[in-house]
Amino acid sequence: MGSVSSAMFEGLEHMSESVFMVLSKKVGTSRLVALRRETKDIREMVNRRMTPNDGTIQMLSGSGREGFRLKGSDTDYMHWPNNHRVIMDTSQSKYYNTANTTLILSDSSKSPPGFTLLQLLTPTIYREVGSACHRMNDSVYISSSIYRQLTCSIFLPNSTEHGPCGTAVKGGLEYDSACCFVCDFWPPSASSWIDRCHLWPDPEVVDDIVRNGCHFVAIGHPLGPHENEEWRWSFSQAEYKCVYAMNHCQFLTYGLLKLFLKEVINQQSEETNELLCSYHMKTTIFWAIQQNTLPYWCPQNLLVGFWVCFKLLLQWVYKGVCPNFFVPQNNLFLTKVHGSAQNRLFLQLHELYKKGLACLLKSSSIRFYIIDILYNPRDFICTDESLIMSEVDYDREFFLEINVFDNIIIRDLHSFVKCLCTVEQLLVDSTQLTEYQLFYLQTFTATNLQFTAFILHNMYTNTGVNKQMYIADKMSCHMLKLAAKFGCISDLFYIAMYYYKTLRYREALYVIEMTKVKLAQPYLMYRRRVDRERYTEALGGQSLSKKIREAGTLDIILKNRVCYISELILEQQSACSYVILIPVFVMLRFLEFLCYRQIDTTLSQAALDELQVLVHHDQGRYVDVHHRDISWEILGICHQITGNLQAALYSYQQSLKQYPWNNIQAATHSRIQDITGTAPHD
Repeated sequence: MGSVSSAMFEGLEHMSESVFMVLSKKVGTSRLVALRRETKDIREMVNRRMTPNDGTIQMLSGSGREGFRLKGSDTDYMHWPNNHRVIMDTSQSKYYNTANTTLILSDSSKSPPGFTLLQLLTPTIYREVGSACHRMNDSVYISSSIYRQLTCSIFLPNSTEHGPCGTAVKGGLEYDSACCFVCDFWPPSASSWIDRCHLWPDPEVVDDIVRNGCHFVAIGHPLGPHENEEWRWSFSQAEYKCVYAMNHCQFLTYGLLKLFLKEVINQQSEETNELLCSYHMKTTIFWAIQQNTLPYWCPQNLLVGFWVCFKLLLQWVYKGVCPNFFVPQNNLFLTKVHGSAQNRLFLQLHELYKKGLACLLKSSSIRFYIIDILYNPRDFICTDESLIMSEVDYDREFFLEINVFDNIIIRDLHSFVKCLCTVEQLLVDSTQLTEYQLFYLQTFTATNLQFTAFILHNMYTNTGVNKQMYIADKMSCHMLKLAAKFGCISDLFYIAMYYYKTLRYREALYVIEMTKVKLAQPYLMYRRRVDRERYTEALGGQSLSKKIREAGTLDIILKNRVCYISELILEQQSACSYVILIPVFVMLRFLEFLCYRQIDTTLSQAALDELQVLVHHDQGRYVDVHHRDISWEILGICHQITGNLQAALYSYQQSLKQYPWNNIQAATHSRIQDITGTAPHD
């Protein structure tokens, strides 16, 4: 293999700055990436503290956790039982109470590097774990293949097996869910990684990684002696912490490698387009940074850093060896990049290598910018983040990050108290939390106040004890009003729903009218839509809390464990997921229709007419394509209430034709059957 002459990099600083600017826009500025990470970190922190001992921990991993939001990237989750722990040696059992913790022993003596057998030491109450057990040499082991089959669709219905994960597509996005086990100890086979960390990551990062252990995912080595029983070491938690430890130039170089893989390498040939994956790109830059192959990672050196990584990858393909970053003896190429496939891949990569950095002209994402700088070499390149993204851009991106429902379930008043205690504990030293994390805790508390208000009402309704009902109602109203004080505009709808549920139609309409005024503001922020100039004029420089409270609105989330309004019980019971998401403007017209139905039929019909126009003619401005199923469903419910069965039937049929984001088809079929008296057809 030839070497790259120093002349190749002459004058590349300007071009590197140009690519840095482009990637900062496409991948994210350092502030935007930090915003994404901080939001995910605090969400997970709350989740872990709220999960009971017999519950399941969920962790976002992969590119989503690292701070990427690249189009087409999948979303990776890991799940593990909170009361199961893997130990490396039986002496470590002393750290656990075996009365409430199931212990599993890692036995890697008979497995290839990076893999192990898992021996069940104490009884388990998990049916899936017990069903995956089998005897081998007078000991009980957990079969990875059986466990993978049993858990494939637990968190993602209708998933298919893909490696150690269950994979499903929802809303055009791919989701991977890996059911695994956690270990609180760092594996001895990865001890060499600690010894290599002289310059990167920093000692405190290394200590944090080692202190938090690792995971085991359900897949064996295809060439190992016990493929169906073996489990693979997973360092996903350590990996995202290593990515966090990168400076922004290194992170953008990693992003460039991901784009290069997707837009250039994988477009070379169908025969080789699945031999390399983004994990290989991550491994490449990890090694390049740790081996100090480039002393200065800065915007002017970005393309030099990319070329260093590309050369290392090419060398690995030539040798057929890609060493795992934590367990180098584990060759990530062993079963894929070998033989004739390896030769073809090497030749394709070498052709790109011979082109030099001109090979990046094949990348659709950055080709235009490289050409532009070649034609205009004297143009000033801005790498100042404050000029790349504005205040409103950051607010909008943050609002999108928090517009994701939590899978934390408030079952009763006890779990609500635990929720408040969790937030209180996190706020003890609020100086350790960022502005974004503090606001997340604020919205999290508001959401749970709303949910608990409805739980409280349902607990004391029809008890026959008027005093208890009165007190519960007063508390519920107080919770909902408190949530609305530090939530966003759409939080007012929960007050209106509660008033409607408790037959206070005029009070509900008063709240709805107040909400309509707020939703009509010219600086409203809804999903990605906002009038940037008016938003900045009205709220620029204000606190994040005030901006979201005054201008922000989210879709309405109905958690399926509690009834909000009786007209949607069927849909809540039908949905497979935790929640139903309803566009805020659809909910506005729906509540207007329901309340006016009890007071003024003329105004009720006017609200229905508005809803019909919205659902029939909206082009994605207020009714997102993923929420059109529930929007048509709600329109059908309104028509059915008025007795217009033909219009209701049409709306239900349209609901079935939409993308089934909310999984309400069973409810829709049931409503069609009520109208027609016959079983419906898809």
